Amino acid sequence: MLDRIRIVLVNTSHPGNIGAVARAMKNMCMSQLVLIQPQDFPSEEALRRSSGADDLLGAARVVDSLDEALDGCVWVVGASARMRNLPWPVAAPREVAGLVSEKAEQGDVAILFGREHSGLTNEELQRCNFHVHIPSNPEYSSLNIAMAVQVICYELYLQSLLENEESDTNIGTLSGPMQSQWDEPPATATDVEGLIQHLEEALIDIRFHDPERPRQLMPRLRRLFQRANLDKMEVNILRGMLKSVQKVAGTWNAEEQNSPRR
Repeated sequence: MLDRIRIVLVNTSHPGNIGAVARAMKNMCMSQLVLIQPQDFPSEEALRRSSGADDLLGAARVVDSLDEALDGCVWVVGASARMRNLPWPVAAPREVAGLVSEKAEQGDVAILFGREHSGLTNEELQRCNFHVHIPSNPEYSSLNIAMAVQVICYELYLQSLLENEESDTNIGTLSGPMQSQWDEPPATATDVEGLIQHLEEALIDIRFHDPERPRQLMPRLRRLFQRANLDKMEVNILRGMLKSVQKVAGTWNAEEQNSPRR
């Protein structure tokens, strides 16, 4: 389970935090570290703070966008200490660890951690299926990013140990067999993002959605699809429906829809 979990850091400003995160991950047997546009990496400070986890730093992937970081993932969790105007599925680390374990049976899971001073943006949080919130002192709830990663990784490691104990004693769970019998592979984050972009275009085409007065239509639809845990066939069916709607509306552009970003 642990080797299917990506720890994704967004725009980390201090290289020492990257090193400390690598150390926290290695403590808990995790190895996939993805960095989105770090301000200073590679760095001697990161190596020093990693305290021997230089192999994780050497294997870390540096990417330019969230799309690249999430490519191939079947589920995405965003770490946030802030309450949002639009409620989103959220839980404490221990509950999220159990959910991540289930999803990791199907493919890679990404856990996003935001900038040191501002966290994840609303747009980034809306790319997540679930949010994780670490309970802390309400009068002083600010956690260093490496501390936050350590808490989440600990709960994931503990979950993996519990599952190994269950396996050793032949104690099964419902989640594994049910997931293994599903008839289609899960949609990836890239699949779902393509669907949502296609949906927005179609809604604009039929004048249901006005991008000049968006209100919260697209965030609410994002929340709906992120909760749905779509499989690849379901995404294809929905996109086929949108294609038919656009054809009837006279706005279908096959060349644009078949471009690489789709």
